[in-house]
Amino acid sequence: MAYPSLNISFLGTGTSSGVPMIGCNCEVCSSPDFKDNRLRSSIMVKSADTTLVVDTTPDFRYQMLRTQTGHVDGILFTHPHKDHIAGLDDIRAFNFFSRQPMQLYANYLTEEALRRDYYYAFAENRYPGVPEIQLNQIDDKPFQVRDLLIIPIEVWHLKMPVLGFRFGNFTYITDANRLDEDAKSKVRGSEVMVVNALRKEKHISHFNLEEAIALVQELEVPRAYFTHISHQLGLHSVVEASLPSGIHLAYDGLTLSI
Repeated sequence: MAYPSLNISFLGTGTSSGVPMIGCNCEVCSSPDFKDNRLRSSIMVKSADTTLVVDTTPDFRYQMLRTQTGHVDGILFTHPHKDHIAGLDDIRAFNFFSRQPMQLYANYLTEEALRRDYYYAFAENRYPGVPEIQLNQIDDKPFQVRDLLIIPIEVWHLKMPVLGFRFGNFTYITDANRLDEDAKSKVRGSEVMVVNALRKEKHISHFNLEEAIALVQELEVPRAYFTHISHQLGLHSVVEASLPSGIHLAYDGLTLSI
């Protein structure tokens, strides 16, 4: 199958606290290497015809400014945790220039959180200037946004169902510590995958470094990038040098052409 060419931009690659973490003076948080400075995790996916963002983090406004993004066709949400939805209010700027509601794609859990946290955007009599949104509920069935066919992949963040997404030969998964066989079957055949690797020690709801490497190798994906990284993982340069061939740490500002 022929897929459209994609450009993937890592808008943020950090965990919920970001890196550096407030009040921390560890070697990672104090590092002069820009690759050790991580906003909250999000990506931008571009085809010739479509621009999508996955998750609106607390850093969403700055992420849009530093990538000089002037237009977004839609936003996909992985799950309702604050580090993935807290920046939604800032879509108002896109509304202002496009004069169109922003298309949002979210599962039922995330829809509940968006309606609760951004109640003013869903009010019958809305105050002028609030976000204009069109909310589309999705599940594990493929759906189309303009020229992009998107395959949701349900993964597990402890007991919470989280959506990963496959765009052609590229798969993005964050905030997970388990994939069922059905999810693994949807990832297999990808040329590139992104998955969370929080730290070296085990964690209750995220893959650690060892587990993330094992998953990539099990699924036989030739190229992989780790994201949702905490300062506990270690210095980017040190960890990157230790990884198996074909596996890398993502960093803010990294772009991929697929």
